[in-house]
Amino acid sequence: MATDRPGVCRRELGGDVRDGAVGRPRLVPLQPALNQSRFGDTGVAAMVRYKVYRPIAEMAKKIRKARALLNQPRDSERYALDYESMTRPFTGKRLPALAWEDVRNEKRLFTLLCRLKNFGIGRMVTRKSWLWEHEEPCYWVITRVEVDYMAEEMDHGKAWGYLTFRGQPENEVRQIEKVMYHDWRVVPKHEEEEFKKFTPVVTETIRYVPYPPLLRAMILAQKQKEGQQITEEPMIDLERPYFYRIKQIERAKKKFEGTAV
Repeated sequence: MATDRPGVCRRELGGDVRDGAVGRPRLVPLQPALNQSRFGDTGVAAMVRYKVYRPIAEMAKKIRKARALLNQPRDSERYALDYESMTRPFTGKRLPALAWEDVRNEKRLFTLLCRLKNFGIGRMVTRKSWLWEHEEPCYWVITRVEVDYMAEEMDHGKAWGYLTFRGQPENEVRQIEKVMYHDWRVVPKHEEEEFKKFTPVVTETIRYVPYPPLLRAMILAQKQKEGQQITEEPMIDLERPYFYRIKQIERAKKKFEGTAV
């Protein structure tokens, strides 16, 4: 079998090219090896595959990406809603019955912002679900808005702002999520300062909790075996690192293995 690739040897099975009496075939080089090529002694340049720049192919790739972006459905198409049947025409899915009342009575975020000056930049908005679930103030302060002008009533788009959740403000601007939900409300300007006020609730943190029954029995049995007086109930310290508690439990299991309970 022979080959004409450079730097590859040919195996000849003829009688004249066998080595010795054993009859092992020897390799006959067809062309100079790679390190002896015209590119120099190293031959690294011969292994490099140069990328050919194809301007027409690159332009066609960009055009395909642009067309794919244009063919993507807008938010106004994806989240369009038929208020009579409570279904979305784009997907054909029907909203859950629990959301029908909010859909009829509440508004989307951009349905409210399109009625405000500068699309509500600098205003405070909150959600009905936050008002029901949390006593602490939860709201967004809008800093940037991108409106979908292709929407029929300009009630779709993207918005960014500072989030204050349960009285804890954030320092980074984030994109507002769930703008298509029907539970947004604008805080009136004359009520903003009153809306921000709240009294922080002091939460009682639990540091010690009892051991599981089996592990507690093993600890008490070990102390009784060693002759120690049991004056306090063994408790787990929750302020210790989690991995330390895991190692402590594993060490206790190995230590108490075989102890009568």
